[in-house]
Amino acid sequence: MVAGLIRTLATGLLAAAVMAKDVTYYWDIGYVTANPDGKMERQVIGVNGVWPVPEIHASLNDTLVLEIRNSLNTPTTLHSHGLYQNGTNYYDGPFMVTQCGIPPGANFTYRIPVQQTGTYWIHSHYSAQYVDGIRAPVILHDPDEPYKYDEEIVLTLEDWYHDQAAALLKQFLSWKNPGGAEPVPSGALIGGVGGDTQKKLAFEAGKTYRIRLINMSALSMFHFSIEGHTMRVIEVDGFDTEEQTVGNVILSAAQRTSILVTAHNETDSNFVFHADMDTDMFDSIPEGLNYNSTGIVEYSADAPLKRDDSVDWSPFSDIDLVPRKKAAALGFDVSFQLDVFFNQYTDALNHGTFNNITYVAPRVPVMMTALTTGADALNATVYGPQTNARVVQHMQDVQLIVNNYDAGTHPFHLHGHHFQMIERGPAPYDASYNPRPTSPPMQRDTVTIPSMEYVILRFRADNPGAWFFHCHIEWHIEGGLAMVILEAPDVMQKRLSVPQQIFDHCAQASIPTEGNAAGRSGFDLEGAPDGPFPYPIHWTRKARGAMAGCVLSALVGFATIFWYGWSSKKTYATTAASPARLAE
Repeated sequence: MVAGLIRTLATGLLAAAVMAKDVTYYWDIGYVTANPDGKMERQVIGVNGVWPVPEIHASLNDTLVLEIRNSLNTPTTLHSHGLYQNGTNYYDGPFMVTQCGIPPGANFTYRIPVQQTGTYWIHSHYSAQYVDGIRAPVILHDPDEPYKYDEEIVLTLEDWYHDQAAALLKQFLSWKNPGGAEPVPSGALIGGVGGDTQKKLAFEAGKTYRIRLINMSALSMFHFSIEGHTMRVIEVDGFDTEEQTVGNVILSAAQRTSILVTAHNETDSNFVFHADMDTDMFDSIPEGLNYNSTGIVEYSADAPLKRDDSVDWSPFSDIDLVPRKKAAALGFDVSFQLDVFFNQYTDALNHGTFNNITYVAPRVPVMMTALTTGADALNATVYGPQTNARVVQHMQDVQLIVNNYDAGTHPFHLHGHHFQMIERGPAPYDASYNPRPTSPPMQRDTVTIPSMEYVILRFRADNPGAWFFHCHIEWHIEGGLAMVILEAPDVMQKRLSVPQQIFDHCAQASIPTEGNAAGRSGFDLEGAPDGPFPYPIHWTRKARGAMAGCVLSALVGFATIFWYGWSSKKTYATTAASPARLAE
């Protein structure tokens, strides 16, 4: 019996090894022009001279190989959003967290083991670069697909800007924008088209379609629905769910949802589907902005549209979805409370912060500090004050309590993990309360937190690496609403072997690759980013000095006016009493 079990196991492993393969894509990242909404042709960032960037497909146990050539005039990196990268933290992509950037004219190879299935996407993680178009779906197929459907459709939702990302970022991070108003998009794209062009989904009678919805926006939240049809959610962010019928689906920036839709048996009518941008995300609504974007479910090219206004717009609650893979709710060994604020800081800019600390990249990539500082890597101080780093031990259960005290909604993404969504509620969270769900909690990698609400997230630290946690509104991450979780630095030092290409790119950019956040040894952080800081709410020595100077200047001013007035009066009196004036 034991021998038979061993043979079965060996056969299964051999079959998996035979099926696994390298799936290779060659990407020359460069500038092209595009006009997807028909309103303005502009420079975008495409691949191999093409935009939109084509989809990536691979299967479980494959190795996804991305051969990259950077033909831009700036560095770039790529982040495969939602992929675990267990054992390959150095391919995760965020600039100055795991990479120094691929220099202009250079090549780089990402070799990513496919350890999961579902709907993902890939985008630049250098500055606000992905806003200019370098983003694409990543679909990881399951050879043992648990759901039954006839065809699948990948449908991307994007906000679109007519201006370049660099100009928009400069506009956002400016002393002239003290309230932190985000750039409002020029419109929306559905499946890469917008304006007067409507995306069409071809349906055949009686077929069931899996529609993979991907929000690849910089800012916008979308509300998706199909008139006259029933939608069943089966996946969020690569995590399978039990089928649940919903009237609409809400996707914040970076979120993904798969739905099953069964076509009607009759083909004499076409229907409208909606992908409406949530205007609560915008500080203002420009004249002419069409935020209620629509497309067509087409059964027949010459069939009339049949309108159905009975769409169920009741709130879509992801935390109430039932996971297909049942895992008991985690407790926690360590807990971090993260309070979200936006305020104007001492550099006169409006910054996003966790616990009043705004993220500023260190001089040494965070992962490199973890790998080169020995036992000091277990102390968060070594990563510098502005990375807001938290260090956790291998296999600890980690709890994040995120209180959103900002006036806006934020989608928060954790690299390297799916997290359990334990609870939501009105902020602030009561730290004396420890929720213990009795049913398996839903999991995803990007969670939406409305204003003045909290969410409790838990995950197991089973993936040694430097993992970014940040708001996925692109303007907000550039404004500092980010932090890094250092997961088992001691284990990282034993397991991770950084590719030579990364060292070469760092050297080319004159970026150090060892030492603490300042590139020094121990806890000598001279030269590491330190600040900006919140404006103090008390009277500092400089403030008292400035006030004293103002008061003194005012007194001198009053004295000058008084002296000038008194002198003028004496002069007038002398002149009036002169013989010449009296003779007149």
